[in-house]
Amino acid sequence: MAHRFLVKDIAFQAGLSTATVDRVLNGRSGVRHQTVQRVQAAIAELEKQQTGAEVSGRKLAIDVVMETPERFSTAVRDAFEAEVATFLPTIFRCRFHFAEVMKQAELVQLLDRIRLRGTNGIVLKAPDVPEVVVAVARAIEAGIPVVTLVTDLPNSSRSAYAGADNRAAGETAAYLIGEHFSDAPGRVLVTLSSGRFRGEEEREIGFRRVLRERYPLIGVTEISEGHGTDAATGTLAMQAIEADPAINAVYSIGGGNRAVLAAFEAAQRLVRVFVAHDLDADNRALLIARKISFVLHHDLRTDARSAFRTIMAHPVRGGIAPSALSSVEIVTPYNMPSAG
Repeated sequence: MAHRFLVKDIAFQAGLSTATVDRVLNGRSGVRHQTVQRVQAAIAELEKQQTGAEVSGRKLAIDVVMETPERFSTAVRDAFEAEVATFLPTIFRCRFHFAEVMKQAELVQLLDRIRLRGTNGIVLKAPDVPEVVVAVARAIEAGIPVVTLVTDLPNSSRSAYAGADNRAAGETAAYLIGEHFSDAPGRVLVTLSSGRFRGEEEREIGFRRVLRERYPLIGVTEISEGHGTDAATGTLAMQAIEADPAINAVYSIGGGNRAVLAAFEAAQRLVRVFVAHDLDADNRALLIARKISFVLHHDLRTDARSAFRTIMAHPVRGGIAPSALSSVEIVTPYNMPSAG
């Protein structure tokens, strides 16, 4: 396996021992395929982080941990890697730990492993459950800053939150859908990836509040626990559509939008208005094709920048930093920012 990095650097990037990395690099037997892939991914990450010339500056290694659909984790990775270059001469080395669905015990174990191995900071998108809150507290007590990303853990000792005002985003979605119906009755299918995420819960709270106060003729049918994956979300959407012939709009909080649209098409039902979140590759294509009406988008590079700044300030500042809320933009096919 050709590379130009020290074994200890590859091991640090991969989160493995130097002995394990040495076994992989020398093609020794008894190494799991998953471990080989981690070493290969670590080398690829190190190559991305090379800037052509050696830059002398502060070097910070951080761990980005997310339970999220691949389409969103890809967008987050792109944003963090793009933002790294703007912080030179400080060099951020990002280690990404992504899974579409992660068992609670696995997530806690991962956070503890990162803490024990050592890191300059953790950026975390995770469910708001007691076990995760306690794992965050252990990291903070060990002197490791933790920044929650796009969904908060407000009752934890995390260092800062970087993301949008989720309640305001839900209120915006209600306004867009309510004004579309213009005092006519309607019923909205609200999709959540999981009720365990505080950010999604806050979007739904804001959405329901505005409908209740300003658009009382519009009802809500909620589906949850599809984890943003097409297969599970599509099945839940199909069941809801078949059970309620009044559903004629969608507010997609949790993703899986292609599957939701396919469910409407299979049932030969029309969607009058469809509001989604995040300008990922899927939503770009659906917006261009006029399959969805609006995308509520916030700049992930702004979130990455906020996370980096919080980590850089530790331990000089310490404590809990004020939330760095990124603005929410209503995107249509006519004002879509370019990709990348």
